[in-house]
Amino acid sequence: MFGILQGQTPAKQTATDTINTLSSRLLSATLLEDRRAAILGLRSFAKQFPASVASGSLRGLIGSLAKDAEDVDTVKVVLETLLMLFNPEENSPEASDDIALWLADEFTQHQDNITVLLDLLDTQDFYSRLYSLQLLSAILSARPDRAQECVFTAPLGISRLVAVLDDKRDAIRNAGLLLLTSLTPSSPELQKLVAFENAFDRIFNLISLEGSLTHGGIVVQDCLSLLANLLRFNTSNQSFFRETGCVPKLNRLLSDAANTQDARDGVPEWARSQRDKNLWGLLAIVRLFLARGGLGTQVNQNAFWQNGVLLQVLHLAFHRSTEVAVQAEALTTCADLIRGNGKLQEGFARIQVESVTEYTRLRNDGKLQENGISKVNAIDGLLDLAITVSPIQAFDSRLAACDCIKAYFFGHSPIRLRFLRRAIESHKSGADKMANILTTLLTPPQTMRSSDPYRLWLASTLFLHLIYEDSEAKVLAMSVAEGDASTGEEVVTCIQAITGNLIAGLHRGEDERVSVGYLMLLCGWLFEDPDAVNDFLGEGSSVQSLVQAVIQGGSDGVIVQGLCAALLGIIYEFSTKDSPISRPTLHTILASRMGRDQYIDKITKLREHPLLRDFEVLPQGLSENHLGGLPDTYFDKTFVDFLKDNFSRLIRAIDRDPGMEIPVVANGIQKGISRELVDSLRTQLDDKNQLLQKSESDLLTLERKLGQEQADCRRTKETAAVELTRIKSVNEGLQRHYEIEISKICKDNDAAMQKANMEYKASNHELEERILRITQETDDDVMKIRKRTDAEISDLKNVVRRLEASLAKANKDHIQDLQTAHEEYLTKLEALEARVNRAEEKAQEAEDRRNRAERDTYREESRAVKAEKLFLEKEEARQAIQSELEDLLMVLGDLEEKRARDKKLLRSLGEEVSDADYEED
Repeated sequence: MFGILQGQTPAKQTATDTINTLSSRLLSATLLEDRRAAILGLRSFAKQFPASVASGSLRGLIGSLAKDAEDVDTVKVVLETLLMLFNPEENSPEASDDIALWLADEFTQHQDNITVLLDLLDTQDFYSRLYSLQLLSAILSARPDRAQECVFTAPLGISRLVAVLDDKRDAIRNAGLLLLTSLTPSSPELQKLVAFENAFDRIFNLISLEGSLTHGGIVVQDCLSLLANLLRFNTSNQSFFRETGCVPKLNRLLSDAANTQDARDGVPEWARSQRDKNLWGLLAIVRLFLARGGLGTQVNQNAFWQNGVLLQVLHLAFHRSTEVAVQAEALTTCADLIRGNGKLQEGFARIQVESVTEYTRLRNDGKLQENGISKVNAIDGLLDLAITVSPIQAFDSRLAACDCIKAYFFGHSPIRLRFLRRAIESHKSGADKMANILTTLLTPPQTMRSSDPYRLWLASTLFLHLIYEDSEAKVLAMSVAEGDASTGEEVVTCIQAITGNLIAGLHRGEDERVSVGYLMLLCGWLFEDPDAVNDFLGEGSSVQSLVQAVIQGGSDGVIVQGLCAALLGIIYEFSTKDSPISRPTLHTILASRMGRDQYIDKITKLREHPLLRDFEVLPQGLSENHLGGLPDTYFDKTFVDFLKDNFSRLIRAIDRDPGMEIPVVANGIQKGISRELVDSLRTQLDDKNQLLQKSESDLLTLERKLGQEQADCRRTKETAAVELTRIKSVNEGLQRHYEIEISKICKDNDAAMQKANMEYKASNHELEERILRITQETDDDVMKIRKRTDAEISDLKNVVRRLEASLAKANKDHIQDLQTAHEEYLTKLEALEARVNRAEEKAQEAEDRRNRAERDTYREESRAVKAEKLFLEKEEARQAIQSELEDLLMVLGDLEEKRARDKKLLRSLGEEVSDADYEED
């Protein structure tokens, strides 16, 4: 029987088969209880077999969140199962990081999946809210970009998340705080949405509820992290933070922390570590508003100053119970608060702080509780902290104090010069020797009791920033000298004293940091300053000592050797022909003692040294790796930028021609140029001056000639004017004389005319009397004359007819000439006819007189002679008419000859002329 029962036992079911069965049941079940039972079964396998559960039931689990949202127990089990899939057991055979990525992809590929989780935040169920927040955090951790996008686009997604901060249940509130912190580190749009949901006030309320900075725990730290995410590189949120009155809340937090420290009970020892973290985080948040070159940096600085944040931070920095890390961060924050803001820089110097040196002295004497600590000026306190305090554990604070002093005179030349003058006056008077950077630099290191190398390094760094790229400050610093010449002491300038301390330290093998500080200062001071270079070269042995340090240094002195080579390159680059050691001599020393290849090699190795090459990414403070030793802080940021910017110029310096000086412009004055070029220009200038003088003398001669010619011209004009006046007067006299003569001639002519008229009248009267005495005897002669006249007239008419016929036959080519001749002929013919008519009239008159004369014949015998004379005159008239007719015939002859010549000319030109016309002519 037992065997029969054993044979009927079903086969053992594997976990995979069970998971597949449960997954199928989850997808196919229609009743809530069946789905919940399947989910409970899957939850038991989720930790150990996450891949199998996720591959078969993930979509069913997500769908159940939407389907069964009303059932709190089912939602809780689903969320627990999903969280187990994201966090499987480490010893699970299916555990893998890819599972979380695959799960996150399944959620973020569909917006509705994220929306379902956000909808669960509207419920008041503890587990639904907590698990949904944790699940969103897991998805965000796996796929941050896509998850951020889904939350951003989900309706009221950000509002629901920010509202979680008001939840009274710590677990939910803290989960929401962590989710918002993970959601907002890099998306400006998400940061703005979170900020505009009144996130700032909620964060400050939460900090107050958790015990503020002093007693607050990890939650306060998370609040500060979220606040930093919302403000980092987001000017819009920073403006919103400032305008909504949150700056006074920052001040209140700092004030509460300071008051707690000042209280008699103070801060418990167990709370100090977290308090320091909270203070450090809040200071870091303040620094987010003070980015260098930011658009709203100056506005933020003024807001923090007006609300007293700067005073609280400075008080915190100098409080005796403040830890070094917090003190360093506070001093760095103070530096950022005043840097580049002239008003705040001037006001900063008037603030009073606790004296660091007096606190140290009272603590060592055991009288700290008996006597109060006096107040000193903030700048003096910073100098005491940076220069006087020597424990290596306080290096970060000293470095931050140095940065704060740099920020005090950054970009403010009057403050810089005032600070430098005060240091010079204090050095000369011998007061405050410990905290005076100039006294610290000029005092030989072997005479100092302190073995702290950073005291000289920090002093060199501060002095470098005082004179860097400020020619006025350099001139003021160069006026400092050691020794009294009137008492016979040797006068040593400031540059020479620092150089002497540098060379002495190199010979004694002091810590490299001291030499590096001196070399950084000298490189920054002598660069582009020929006067400072000449001051340095005033002590000729310094060059030889630097060359010796370069060529004899070991392999462990790369930094010092490189800086010495760089300093020599700067000295040669900006030396002149008139330097105490001339430029050609310097080139000879460098080329012969050190050599070009070694010079370039030393500077190149310096540039490639990790401390210089990777300066921006290396920590410049005391880290855990240097506990008990000195930190690897060798360079100042300004000097690193200077060296990297001018590295190629320093490399090429040794190749520059000694005859060519580098032009340098300082205070608007250019210094340095090639002397050969100067001599050439001077020679050219002399030639030009001689040529100019010659031109001026030629110009003077020409001006004299021009003046003489102008004078001659004026005299000529005056003479011509006088001569013209004389000619005008003579002309006027001649004209008057001419008019007188004309009038006289006119009078004579009038008298002669009158006399001629009288004679004419007398002769006419006599002629008439003679005509009347013509006798009858002239009748026959008159008749003969008439007959002959008639005959002549008839002949003339015949001649006219023949001429007219001849003219009618003239060639058409000469019709114009013939017409002209015909017109002339007609004119003369008319004149002849008029004469004939007048003759006939005279003949008629003569006949009438004959009739009258017949009656008086006997009585007018004597008149016959006169009549005969008259007849002779008539005969003369007839002869005149006959001569005119002969002239006309000659004219006609000329015309015929001309016409014949024209025809010949036409024939010679090839024109056709009819023979008939020719014969007729």
